[in-house]
Amino acid sequence: MKVLYLHQYFVTPASCGGTRSYEMAKRFVTNGHNVTFVTSSAFLTNCYKFNQGWNEFEIDGIQVFAYHLPYSNKDSFLRRILKFIRFSLVSTTKSLSIKADIVLATSTPLTIAIPGLIYSKLKKKPLVFEVRDLWPELPIATGVIKNKVVIKAAQYLEHYTYKNAKRLIGLSPGMCDGIIRHGIESRHVTLATNSCDTSLFDVEESVGKDYLTSSLSFVKKRKLVVYTGTFGLINNVNYMVSLAEKMIKVDPNICFLAVGDGMQKEQIINTAEKKGILNRNFYVMPPIPKTEIVKLLSAADLSLSLFGPVKEMWHNSANKLFDALASNTPIAINYGGWQKDLINEYRCGLVLDPIDLGISSVNISNFLNDVESYNYAKEQCNNLAYNHFSRDIMAGRVEETLKEAVNDKENI
Repeated sequence: MKVLYLHQYFVTPASCGGTRSYEMAKRFVTNGHNVTFVTSSAFLTNCYKFNQGWNEFEIDGIQVFAYHLPYSNKDSFLRRILKFIRFSLVSTTKSLSIKADIVLATSTPLTIAIPGLIYSKLKKKPLVFEVRDLWPELPIATGVIKNKVVIKAAQYLEHYTYKNAKRLIGLSPGMCDGIIRHGIESRHVTLATNSCDTSLFDVEESVGKDYLTSSLSFVKKRKLVVYTGTFGLINNVNYMVSLAEKMIKVDPNICFLAVGDGMQKEQIINTAEKKGILNRNFYVMPPIPKTEIVKLLSAADLSLSLFGPVKEMWHNSANKLFDALASNTPIAINYGGWQKDLINEYRCGLVLDPIDLGISSVNISNFLNDVESYNYAKEQCNNLAYNHFSRDIMAGRVEETLKEAVNDKENI
């Protein structure tokens, strides 16, 4: 197949961010397909030089057309919306110049559906739409979108996209259910969660030990709990600050490290400083590329995935969870949903109390100091990474979905 892959935020392992699209495309190419990306420069500027307008690269056999459009996690929501709209317009024109058998558009943002729909209609080629977040359900729930006209327009685009895609992919059971609620037949919806890059994260123990010595000397002989990701409104990294504050009294042999960037980063640093824990048992580092995340998780004793009290976020498919599984690092979360059920069923980590930080700090300490339970959790991480959530398993599901869409000639 010739696959036109639309993703505004394409990321490689040398960049900072989730590499799902890159990993999928790399496997499609290995299996003999031709893949062309239409994307932006957002997460590629640290790896490639960009001129204004469109830039063309070849990355591991993948043809990439990237429009120079800088991005920051610190951008306001309005600024992001304007960039979403701008990219949907320029990517529509670029996409129409590319020959393909099928178009695969992956959110977020939801506006990536626009070039996908136009290409599908004008070229009479099937569209497969991948739902990474239930937009606009999530920004409405968090109060980010309040304008009734904008809400109605986003809801219409969501429904129209689902109805006009030949197949749909959801990254969690909740996302698949959300798609089906729009009247989509379940047989046209594929569950393909985020996945574990076992080949990337399968490293010797010495990698983590060396990283502790070279880059994390502040840890000393303490156990290390890490968070890697966005310091945004919904990520609730303040929870980690409060956890570290409680842990001072519960177990001084545990320290916390938050790695990333975002709108709330400065506020989080200031809060930690006021609580007297900054650079004591709570540390902050700037974003690092995926290749260095491997070293960090190899050095860590526990990985955190955090969200605020927004049930709509429970449907997410957190990269942090899958990176932790791939590195055999037990995971702790402070929210419910299918990931909570997974952790409880396989005992690969902890589900923390979202309100009672005292209980959560005690549970972390007990878990990290219980050798038998901890080692069992590491074994289960390995089991899940290789046998349930490997990149190859999930890429196979997506590839099969593309084939089904191409071979389904009804109503193209």
